[in-house]
Amino acid sequence: MSVLGTVFLWVALLAAAASVAAFAAAGIKGKDAGVAAQAARAARIGRMLVGVSAAALLVCCLILVGCFLTGDVSLLYVLQERSNSTSSLAWFYKLSGLWAGRAGSLLFWAFLISLFSAVISLRTRRDGARLDSLALLVMQLVLVAFLCAETFSASNNVFVPTPASCFDADGTLTAMASVYGMNRLLEHWAMAIHPPTLFIGYAGMTVPFAYAAAALIANDDSKAWVNRARGYTVFAWLFLGIGIGLGSVWAYVVLGWGGYWGWDAVENASLLSWLVGVALIHSFTVYRQRGAFKRWAVMCACLAFAFVIVGTFISRSGIVQSVHAFEGDPVSLVLFGLLIVAAVLVGVVGLIVRRTGFNSDIEGDDDVERIVSRNGAYYFNNVVMLVFTLVLTYMTVSSALPSWLPFGGETLSTTSYNALARPLGVFYLFILAFCPLLAWGKTDFGKLARQGRVPGICALALFIALMVYFATTLVPAYDATLARGGTAASDLLENGPRGYYLGLTVVGFAVASLLFFNALFFLVRTIKGAKGIGLRACASTIGGSIAHVAMAVILVGLIGSSMYVTERTGYLTVDGVESGKAQMAVGNYTLTYESDDVSVNEQEGTALYSVTFDVRDASGSDLGEVTPSVQLDMMTQQQKLNAAVISTPAEDLFVVYRGVNASGALSMDVRVNRLISLVWVGFVLLMVGTAVALLAKRNPCAAAGGPAPAAVPAGE
Repeated sequence: MSVLGTVFLWVALLAAAASVAAFAAAGIKGKDAGVAAQAARAARIGRMLVGVSAAALLVCCLILVGCFLTGDVSLLYVLQERSNSTSSLAWFYKLSGLWAGRAGSLLFWAFLISLFSAVISLRTRRDGARLDSLALLVMQLVLVAFLCAETFSASNNVFVPTPASCFDADGTLTAMASVYGMNRLLEHWAMAIHPPTLFIGYAGMTVPFAYAAAALIANDDSKAWVNRARGYTVFAWLFLGIGIGLGSVWAYVVLGWGGYWGWDAVENASLLSWLVGVALIHSFTVYRQRGAFKRWAVMCACLAFAFVIVGTFISRSGIVQSVHAFEGDPVSLVLFGLLIVAAVLVGVVGLIVRRTGFNSDIEGDDDVERIVSRNGAYYFNNVVMLVFTLVLTYMTVSSALPSWLPFGGETLSTTSYNALARPLGVFYLFILAFCPLLAWGKTDFGKLARQGRVPGICALALFIALMVYFATTLVPAYDATLARGGTAASDLLENGPRGYYLGLTVVGFAVASLLFFNALFFLVRTIKGAKGIGLRACASTIGGSIAHVAMAVILVGLIGSSMYVTERTGYLTVDGVESGKAQMAVGNYTLTYESDDVSVNEQEGTALYSVTFDVRDASGSDLGEVTPSVQLDMMTQQQKLNAAVISTPAEDLFVVYRGVNASGALSMDVRVNRLISLVWVGFVLLMVGTAVALLAKRNPCAAAGGPAPAAVPAGE
C-alpha cells in the first residue's frame, strides 16, 4: 500500500504541476487566431490534468480508507490513527481516521482543493473564459504547494510504511505498537464530522482568492469574477460555520469543562477565515449590486484565503502550543508561511499595479461621508470584521512573539479575549440592527422612523421581558457567585466592575431586541414583495434576514451561557452514606446520589466508571436521573469525561464526574448554563439562512425595496 499510495501521490503532484503550465499558456492574451487556438488547446489539456490530479488524490484517500476499515496497519499513519471502537459508530470513527491526524488531514484537504478545481473545470468547460483559466492556474498552484508539503515532509506523508520494529516475529503488533490509536476524545459523532466540514470550507475559500487573482492578472474589474466566485464563497462560509458549530458541540459534551468556546489557539484559527468571510460576502453584495467596494472585495478574497493558511500555520508549525495543535514541521512552516505572504501580496501588489482600475461604477459610491446609510453600514461591517480578525490573530500568536512587543511571550487568558469580543460584538450587531432600515447614499430619517416604529415597539416589549429575566435570574446569579467567593468570583471580577458587567448585558439585550424585530419585519416585507417574481429571486435577501434573526438569538444565548454561569465543584462523600442521602445543591437544583457502577469492555480495552444522581428542582419536582461517567483507556490511562445534561428551554444542568479521591469521595463539577439552548437554535438558524442564500439567482431582488440587507450570508 505504501508504494501504491506514493505512486498516486506523485501522479497527483506531477499532474497538478503540469496543469499550472498548461493554464499559464491558456492565459496568454492575444488577438491572433493562432494564439487563441493554442490557448484553447492548452486550456483543454489543463482541464484534463485537473481531472487526473483529482482522480489520483481520490485513489490516495480510498487507499487510506480501505486500510482503516480493514485494519491494515502496514502504513504508520493508519497504525497511529486507527480507532478500536466497537460502538454502533465504529465504522464512522474508522473512516474519520482519514482526517484525524496531521498527514491525513493535509491529504484530505488537498483532495478537496482538487475537487473544487475539477468542479470549476467541468462547469466552465464549454464557455470557459481566460478568467477561468487564470483562476484554475491559481487553484492548481495552491494544490502544488499542499502536495509538496505532503510529499517532501516525512511527518506529512501518509504512505510511510510501518517500521518492522512494530511487529513481532509472527506479524502481530508488539505491545508498545498496540498502544497507538485514535485519541478516545475524538470518538464522538460531532468531532468525526467537525474536521471535514471545516476542510470543505477552507478548500472552498481558495476559489474567491483564485478568481480575485485572476481578475487582477486579467485587469478585469467587471462583475464576472464575483459572479463566478460568489456561490462557492457562500458554500464555503456555510461549511466553515457548520464546522465551528460542531466543534462547539463536541467541546461542550465531551471535554467536560461546561463550555463550548475556550479561545484556544486552534479554535481561534478556525474563526479567522470565517470572520473575514463575513466581510468578503458583504463586499460581494455591494460589488454585484452597486459596482462598488471593488478593492474591498479583492482584498477580502485574498485575506480570507490568507487567514485559512494562517489557521493551518498556527496548528501545524509548532509556534503556538495548543491541545488541538499538531507537532511542528519545518516544511509546513516554510511552505505555509510563503503561502500567507503570497496571498497578501497578490492583493496589495495587484491593487497597486491596477490602481487605475477597480473603481466604483457609480461616482462617489464608495464614499461613506454619510455614516447613517447602507454604504456606511457595509463599510463599518468590513472594518469591524477585519480589525477583530487582525487583533484576534495577534492575541493568538502573542506567546510566539518577541518580548519587546505588546503581550509578546505571553499566553493571554480567556478574560483578555472576552474584554475585546464582548463589546465589539455588541457594537457590530448594533450596526446590523439598523441596516435594514437604511438607504444607499442618504437615509431619509422620516422614512426610517416610519419603517422602524412597529419593529421598535415590538423590540421594546421583548427588551422588557428580557430585563425581567435579567433582574429575577441573572443578577441574583451574578451576586450569588460573588458572595460565594473563590476562583469563580475572582474570574468574574476580572471581567470588569459590576456596573460595567451588568450594563453590557443590558445594552446587549437592547441590541438583540432591535436586531431581532428589524430583521424579522424586513424578512416579512421581502417575502410579501417577492410574490410577483418568485421567492428564489429574493433568496439571498431572505437568507440574510434569517441570519440577522439568528444573530439576535445567538447574542442572547451567549450573554446567558457565558456571562451568568452558576458552578459548584467539590467532593461528595458517599462511602458509608445510605443511598438517597448524599446530596449536592447548585442553583435551583438538588442532586441526590443513587448508585455507581464500573463496566469493562475487554475488546476495546476500556473501563467505564459511572455514577447516577436523582435530580429535583427548587419546588421538589423530579426532573429525572443523570449518569455522568469517566471512560478510561486501560492501556494508555487516558480519560474521557462523558457529561450528563438535563436541558430546558431556559437553561442546562451540566453534570461532570471526574473520579474519586484517595478517601473515595466523588469529584463533581456541576454547572447551570443559562440560555444556552438559544446558542444552538441561533446556530441552526444561521446555517439555514446561509443555505437559503445559496439558492439565490444572479439578479438582485427588487421586490423588497432594493438590495439585500447587510446580513451575514447575504450574497445578492
